Amino acid sequence: MKLTQKDRILQYLRTGQSLTRLAAWDALGVLEAPARVSELRRDGHSIITTMITVTNRFGEKVKIARWAI
Repeated sequence: MKLTQKDRILQYLRTGQSLTRLAAWDALGVLEAPARVSELRRDGHSIITTMITVTNRFGEKVKIARWAI
């Protein structure tokens, strides 16, 4: 059985790891992770969003979402 993008994200988060949009693309092949996280929440899963500050490739400080269970 082929896992959906939501299934892959949920399994990943259940391992205790956190996930960002870039990590979702790299590790899971999910490009629109925010949409899938919203769908998981709508399905009743409790997913915590933490805004973190990172430095982008231009040396700028930017905030991104990190999800966890």
